[in-house]
Amino acid sequence: MKHIKYLIFTIAGIAFLSCSDDFLNPLPETAVAVESFFQSDADVQSGVIGIYDALQGVNENTTTNIGDANRGVQFEHLLTEHRSDNTRNATLEGSKSDFHRYIVNANNVESEDYYQSMYEVIFRANNILNYIDVADAGNQAKYAAEAKFLRAYAYFNLVRLFSDVPLVTEVVGATDNEALFTRIPEAQIYAQIVEDLQEAVNVLDNSSKSRASKAAAQGILAKVYLTQPNRNYSGALQLCEAIINSGQFDLESNYSDVFYDELNDEIIFAIQYTAGNSAESQSFSSEFTSTFRQGREDGQNIVNANLIADFTAYGGARSEVSYITFNTTSEVTKFLPEGTDISISPPDYGLSARDAGNDYIALRYADVLLMHVEAAIGDGTSTTNIDALASFQKIRDRAFPETAPNSISSVSKTELLVERRVELAFENQRWYDIIRFGVADAILSAHATEMGYVYTSRALLLPIPAREINISGGLLTQNPGY
Repeated sequence: MKHIKYLIFTIAGIAFLSCSDDFLNPLPETAVAVESFFQSDADVQSGVIGIYDALQGVNENTTTNIGDANRGVQFEHLLTEHRSDNTRNATLEGSKSDFHRYIVNANNVESEDYYQSMYEVIFRANNILNYIDVADAGNQAKYAAEAKFLRAYAYFNLVRLFSDVPLVTEVVGATDNEALFTRIPEAQIYAQIVEDLQEAVNVLDNSSKSRASKAAAQGILAKVYLTQPNRNYSGALQLCEAIINSGQFDLESNYSDVFYDELNDEIIFAIQYTAGNSAESQSFSSEFTSTFRQGREDGQNIVNANLIADFTAYGGARSEVSYITFNTTSEVTKFLPEGTDISISPPDYGLSARDAGNDYIALRYADVLLMHVEAAIGDGTSTTNIDALASFQKIRDRAFPETAPNSISSVSKTELLVERRVELAFENQRWYDIIRFGVADAILSAHATEMGYVYTSRALLLPIPAREINISGGLLTQNPGY
């Protein structure tokens, strides 16, 4: 990454590491390590940065043994895009190919790694909150709000993918199995997420795009309100309008700049990486190549034909930025490694394809504009709200500049879902969108039939990792069907 160095805070990271045999159970030595480390405001700030380290994860190219290091968000496309109708793995070999065929089991190492990574974020955040009094009085509220934002972000990912999960909001002992392994109902998880994000909204400012901010908290909270079982459409609408009316964000006129002019006006929250630095880089973008393979494996996020059909009909200027077809294989081009030139044959993918610096975009302004429309539709099927139509038109005008201004008189839920698909393709949103819109079963059943997969509704949740269940002695229960 470019502006803050997640991984250089080695001491802080060591203080939070968990043993390889029991991820949710901290090392007995951890309390001693943390206590001896947090002595000043600078130590606490380093610890806060250490939370981002857990989100950033470890480049698979530098440490290939998945048992040695968590990948953070670098496997997220497998758990989201691959399980939607957007993309698939190029091969049927290995556990990474299980996601797109809906045959993930409780021993899947990538699913387990993601579960572990999010709890690493949570435990690091809890440790910071435990020692917040060490920080200077003027910084305590900000550090606490930042830690709670990151804890909420991790729990939001977990609850959407696994449903009920252990809710751990304070430092617990290594033998406190009830706290570590009792699954808490979704409603309580969402209540904690909302509480944490509301504090972040009230405390943080918008001085950073690569760390927690007020707008990031507002945007994620809006998505929480749109997702939680008791939807809060009016709350989501207000939050989206607060971001829009702040005047601090805007769409990039060139869609390509969203992904290659990093921390641009459209970015609200991004997890950063640095090209060519094995400790600070990511490997997922190289794995999106297949025809001229740059990654360790034969292509992930291969684009499905039905998504290409939507790009053809609705993509406009977004299509050529989003994917390319070599022979008969369509590959993602949104996150090509720095230095890539696909205009030549064979393409040049730069000097550090496996140590790429492309940021992971967690939230951008276009997503907020489309959530604004979603909140305006609410429980209905369409909206004619003038402000929501203006938000939708901004997205359309950028995608179709030759016909701008593109007149929009109403937006239906169906139109919005397609627009989100082509606007946010390969940004790990499609899976959550089709579930939130209540159409996952219908879309995935049709997709599975088209592709020759076997889909059942059990696939709407991932299995709780078998290792965690075994460690808990059966206290941690499994999701239905696994």
